[in-house]
Amino acid sequence: MFSLIQSSAVVGMSSFLVRVEVDVSNGLPGFEIVGMASSEVKEAKERVKVALKNIGIPLPPKKITVNLSPANIRKTGTGLDLPIAVGMLASMEMIPPDSFADTLFVGELGLNAELKFVKGILPSVIMAKEHGIRNCIVPKVNVLEGSMIRETEVLGFDNLIDIIDYLVNGITGGTKCCRVRTDPERILAAGRNVRNVDFDEVYGQEGAKRVAEIAAAGFHHFMMVGPPGAGKSMIAKRIPSILPPLSMKESLEISQIYSIKGLLSEENPLIINRPFLAPHHTTTTTAMTGGGGRVQPGIISMAHRGVLFLDEAPHFSREVLEVLRQPLEDKKVEVSRIGGSFVFPADFMLVLACNPCPCGYFPDRNKCRCTEYEIQRYRARLSGPILDRIDLCVSANKVSLDELKGVGKKPESSAEILERIKAARKLQEKRFAGTGYTFNSEIGSGSIREYCEMDSSAQKLLEKAYDKMALSARAYHRILRVSRTIADLEESGKICAKHVAEAIGYRMTDY
Repeated sequence: MFSLIQSSAVVGMSSFLVRVEVDVSNGLPGFEIVGMASSEVKEAKERVKVALKNIGIPLPPKKITVNLSPANIRKTGTGLDLPIAVGMLASMEMIPPDSFADTLFVGELGLNAELKFVKGILPSVIMAKEHGIRNCIVPKVNVLEGSMIRETEVLGFDNLIDIIDYLVNGITGGTKCCRVRTDPERILAAGRNVRNVDFDEVYGQEGAKRVAEIAAAGFHHFMMVGPPGAGKSMIAKRIPSILPPLSMKESLEISQIYSIKGLLSEENPLIINRPFLAPHHTTTTTAMTGGGGRVQPGIISMAHRGVLFLDEAPHFSREVLEVLRQPLEDKKVEVSRIGGSFVFPADFMLVLACNPCPCGYFPDRNKCRCTEYEIQRYRARLSGPILDRIDLCVSANKVSLDELKGVGKKPESSAEILERIKAARKLQEKRFAGTGYTFNSEIGSGSIREYCEMDSSAQKLLEKAYDKMALSARAYHRILRVSRTIADLEESGKICAKHVAEAIGYRMTDY
């Protein structure tokens, strides 16, 4: 007998519908899985056979054929175990054929028929909603993650026996089914009030904090240069606290990435705070961009809508640093493999922290013993094209003892800084309504004149800087975008000379 079960698989960032066709017929006994299945999918036949045996359902001595359609797309993962088992039970006439209509099945089976955690449930449920599938059956440990999509009924089960009971008898008092009614907006709002770090803990470094505020307001990339212990990492870790809260759309967008990576859990079924990624300098190019045997998003994509912080940036390999070029411009990562090309989102704020020399103490020659050659070689690890893509550069010098002791004005809190940033963001939201832009940092070169209107003094100052500093066209446009953000923080309609002067001061040409 033939049966058709609906399931899903993930390729890159997309989940697609998989139709599991199962046929049990007379013939030489055997069990075959066809349809471009990966090794872990082919291993499903052993897991399914043993799981059914251990709940008292031996396989008949017949020919069992499982086809995974569409057969021209490679299927990976262990989530197809459950639909294969349900399809076999339907073909053996142990469950009614109308019980699994309009239902998506995803889950890994243990040898005792237990349902185990699988990756990619959130994009699978989103895909089910897009295809008009009203019900999804998933492992109980994944049910909270799936329930973030309220338009689809998500049911969680502990084992295959409970699923059989549900398919045969429906939802009754004896069926062990987990149904969760969640309010994603409430979960997101509750997380917004939790803040582990705050800028009021940072004493001194007013220049670096000012740059962090400008960067957060316009979503600009920036770099801090200074000796060890000056507070560069401390400032970077607090940047998410001054970024506006995630919208529901952004949260689901990021959560899909983490779901595919298997990083969502029962305790954290939704990403509620902006990501902050700080990879070690030994990180490989593949780990950064994504890829591998089973192509998955990398660190760059995990920082989507958040912050990617590279501490001691010159110590990262040249390949890792150069691979950032395309994402910084295009807001996406394109990974090409033999099996196809994959596009991952990569709209992040890049924050670099660097020492001025290998020992970190230049130009203090009382401490620094580096030669000019060593200093130049160290700085050359950050190439010109990468530095040209950095909007803001600032020196984070050693903090004085009085600043460290808190003498004078108390540092501003993240909440105070955030209020100014929100006001600047509202101006940008109004300015870019219906244009496809969100932040000043995204303004295209063709739209610079329209959105970055300068007065005559600002125009003359920028013209002088272009000639004297030998700026590239990219650097010229970046100064204008930063000037626009500085003007927004002051709620100024036009860009004035003081805005341009400050933006020019953040172009570090001697690193």
